Amino acid sequence: MVSKKILDLLGDKAAFLLEHTCKTVDKSAISLPSPDHVEKIWLNSNRNNQVLRSIQTLLGHGRLGNTGYCSIFPVDQGIEHSAGSAFAPNPVYFDPENIVKLAIEGGCNGVASTFGVLGIVSRKYAHRIPFVVKLNHNEFLSLPNRYDQTMFGTVKSAWNMGAVAVGATIYWGSQESARQLKEVGEAFELAHELGMATILWCYTRNNGFKVAGTDYHTSADLTGQANHLGVTLQADIIKQKLPTNNGGYLATKHGKTSPLVYEKLTTDHPIDLCRYQVLNCYSGRVGLINSGGESKGDNDLQEAVYTAVINKRAGGMGLILGRKAFQRPFKEGVELLQATQDIYLDKEITIA
Repeated sequence: MVSKKILDLLGDKAAFLLEHTCKTVDKSAISLPSPDHVEKIWLNSNRNNQVLRSIQTLLGHGRLGNTGYCSIFPVDQGIEHSAGSAFAPNPVYFDPENIVKLAIEGGCNGVASTFGVLGIVSRKYAHRIPFVVKLNHNEFLSLPNRYDQTMFGTVKSAWNMGAVAVGATIYWGSQESARQLKEVGEAFELAHELGMATILWCYTRNNGFKVAGTDYHTSADLTGQANHLGVTLQADIIKQKLPTNNGGYLATKHGKTSPLVYEKLTTDHPIDLCRYQVLNCYSGRVGLINSGGESKGDNDLQEAVYTAVINKRAGGMGLILGRKAFQRPFKEGVELLQATQDIYLDKEITIA
């Protein structure tokens, strides 16, 4: 029996999410998260022994340690948005040490942040929680605002501070995506040579993805293809936004797709849409972690639990949740992180 706390948080969506059976892509066709993920997926790959150890270090830490699931605490919004917009609701997080403390107290597998945040406390904490150094960012101070990802440091610097993994973003569909692809591809190759795991933020960005008032940046078909590009780049984990609709290829009338994507591989159910994202991650061989999204106030806990249930039942590997946790009092942030982890620890919540 699913815990009463989870049922109460899901409210009237409980049956819709917990009783759904996926009839598009059967769970037997998906490589599902498991305690032996490294042995099942990566042992026979081209990843070297040091990378295998780094992936296992990340998956073996925190409350979800050795379950195959992953809860990462990401804080890069001080650059991606601005420090004021990110931390004014809770100014203690202007201090990088509090970011790492929240990840530790929250029981996360790892903490993902900037060179500056992790570097300034690395000697104190690199051995206490796995570090994921975010290599590039959208510098958001230029006028007019521009949307591009720029490298803020080197892979060797991340390695020197003791990171087990590096992360990067590519804005697939943007004019700058070809350059970003080359930069990130070279960075990930070096990271693997040095023994670090790689996580790719696979975001779509193009004004053409908004059609007739509908935003398809988080459509299942476009984000699914972004995931497929990411795993081709040899990312070890894919970070993607939860799908909110479908039919981006059809609406934008660009690229190539198949009617079967919409007739057989997806429905309008959120678990089926997320299952298509997992399918594009080499049928789940590369773990999919969905983002928690922005903080919207009183409903953050419910939304985070809702996202976790969809991700888990779709076959995903976990969540990467930041603003919903750090834009509230420390204790509440810990409780929110652990509430989402409880979804992955609850054996009654199964793959759809």
